[in-house]
Amino acid sequence: MNKLTTGLLAAVMLSVSPLAVQAQDVTIRVAYENNPGEPTDLVMQYWQELIAERSNGEIALELYPSSQLGSKTDITDQAIMGLNVITITDVGFLAEYEPDLGILYGPYLTDDPQKLFDIYDGEWFTEMSEKLRTEHGVRIVLPNLLYGVRHLISTRPVRSPEDMQGLKVRVPNNIMQIRAIEAMGAVATPMPLGDVYTALAQGVIDAVENPIAVLYGQRFHEEADHLSLIGYLTNTAMFVGGEAFFSTLSDEHMQIVEETAYEAGLYSQELITNLDNEMLEEMVAAGVEVIEVDIAPFQELTRSVYEGFPEWSEGLYEMIQAQLQ
Repeated sequence: MNKLTTGLLAAVMLSVSPLAVQAQDVTIRVAYENNPGEPTDLVMQYWQELIAERSNGEIALELYPSSQLGSKTDITDQAIMGLNVITITDVGFLAEYEPDLGILYGPYLTDDPQKLFDIYDGEWFTEMSEKLRTEHGVRIVLPNLLYGVRHLISTRPVRSPEDMQGLKVRVPNNIMQIRAIEAMGAVATPMPLGDVYTALAQGVIDAVENPIAVLYGQRFHEEADHLSLIGYLTNTAMFVGGEAFFSTLSDEHMQIVEETAYEAGLYSQELITNLDNEMLEEMVAAGVEVIEVDIAPFQELTRSVYEGFPEWSEGLYEMIQAQLQ
């Protein structure tokens, strides 16, 4: 028997050996834009430990913060293709697949995240999730992450919508946030979060909108020292992967993934408020001006945003408003 034949035979024997079968553990790569120490990163560390313990080490999460694996759009595409990766996202991005989801990312929709989570736990969102999975290959893995309330940090003070005129504001590349910022009078400038610090430092943009903990964690206050508490979006988020990969998991492993993911989401809801307050104090200590704005004029300007989506199902806005009461 020549060496090539011997090598091939050995490879076949290894592939069917009990040792090889036993070694078929699950590794999931977890990608997010946030830096180490930000709330999302702390939640992912919590989930990493929880899932390893609950699965007796059979399921491992590999964490990739700071946009190491690329943009969420690129990673979502990779997940749909079958790679073992999940990424942080939200309904603003998922509206690309199911437009009706975009309404949950509308400006000033609610200031109570629990009301949004109640919708996510309800029948309508369950149906949307099933359509994402079966028609688009996108599986929601962690559905209940609290990301925070999105405010504005800028190189010049913003106290009213008049101060937004001509302001170049970085936004994520989703249509709802673009239109919301434009409705306030600013120039929406979409780009990945990982590119924002350099763009701010070089004057490509004048401002960034995000929760306080993200603004601080990304060190944007080093380049922009006026924080306006416009609170235009109560940002819940989620992690998604591809159905092509998760359909290969055993029922037992999938149950562990989903149960621990939900627990991690609950942990985020406890964590985010405390960290936002702590990081706001750090920003003030670093010389940032915190501006308490009257949100009513901003809110009034953004009402028209909800009228600009003819692709939404008839009566969608009224249905969501009824559920938020």
